[in-house]
Amino acid sequence: SPWRPAFHLLSPVRLPAWGRQPTFSTSCARCSKNRRLRQKRVISERKLTRYFVDHRKVRVVGGQGGGGGHSFYSEPRKIFGGPDGGNGGDGGHVILKADRQMKSLSSVLPFYQGFHGERGGSKNCYGANGAYVYVKVPVGTLVKEDGKVVADLTQHGEEYVAAYGGAGGKGNRFFLSNENRAPTLFTPGEPGQERVLYLELKTTAHAGLVGFPNAGKSSLLRAISSAKPAVAAYPFTTLNPHVGVVRYQDYEQVAVADIPGLIKGAHQNRGLGMAFLRHIERCCFLLYVVDLSVSQPWIQLQDLKYELEQYKKGLSERPCVVIGNKIDLAQSRINLPLLEEQIDTRVIALSALTGDNLEELFLHLRELYDTYVKMEQSREQSPAKW
Repeated sequence: SPWRPAFHLLSPVRLPAWGRQPTFSTSCARCSKNRRLRQKRVISERKLTRYFVDHRKVRVVGGQGGGGGHSFYSEPRKIFGGPDGGNGGDGGHVILKADRQMKSLSSVLPFYQGFHGERGGSKNCYGANGAYVYVKVPVGTLVKEDGKVVADLTQHGEEYVAAYGGAGGKGNRFFLSNENRAPTLFTPGEPGQERVLYLELKTTAHAGLVGFPNAGKSSLLRAISSAKPAVAAYPFTTLNPHVGVVRYQDYEQVAVADIPGLIKGAHQNRGLGMAFLRHIERCCFLLYVVDLSVSQPWIQLQDLKYELEQYKKGLSERPCVVIGNKIDLAQSRINLPLLEEQIDTRVIALSALTGDNLEELFLHLRELYDTYVKMEQSREQSPAKW
């Protein structure tokens, strides 16, 4: 065959456009533009249950302090140089840090330990301090020790020192005095603090969708936001809290949480019970979702408020609105005036399936959010932002 330069042998083989595959890596900036973005893998609700963890037991230990140095200054023609052992470095802390990118406690390990401090050296050199260990937790994490709340991380970037590192030891230079000009005493580093903490996650959102199973909460969240919770025709489809964000034209964002369905006796830990009732505590206002197609829908509302009040006193008295779902059904149109006669709270009748009357919900949701912002500003507190 005729002679060809080496770079021709290395050139990729030309293939049809539909089957062309690059021979070399296309990780450069110019080639990466032609690559299609990978779509996020859809996780079923059953598999998501394994990834979503809202409680965790963690053992944290601070780093041990470095020992003090033991040495004497040595130099030619200088016999008695004196002690020059430096102090040891302090051990590193273990710090819990709230991060809005974290949505579950599944990535939190059962044990963390800070880095140890280094030993003191000669020539009065101090040992380096141990590095801190940061543990990222979701916003809304509650830290408990022996049943008592020791920290509540509700803001992005908020930190809590879970375990302090031990202090570094003293070198023999520290013990130099007029009485003892050549001390040989030095101390070891102190051990770090050791604690056993219990982490609990309470979902932080502006509004919470509260209702019985199969009332249409997940369908409503899909209709008003870009969240994609599982939807099916059987109860208890939602096993984990989902948070959707409603965006307005003035760039304000309202977070709405889809809480798994409650049943009678939920405050006694029946059904999904108290494991998800605590997620409602963080919500500033509540959206009661009632199925209008069932007989006497106002009884659903009474049972929901009773369960919330039994779990925590005053929880059912928060600002709220009643959402009558499934208005597209004939029986729902008959039950709507009966529901409005039984209760004093405003009722918004809509259909999450067809999208009827969603505009009224958007407007009232913004009214509730603006009222919450003004109330927080009057208290000189910053409202939660998404």
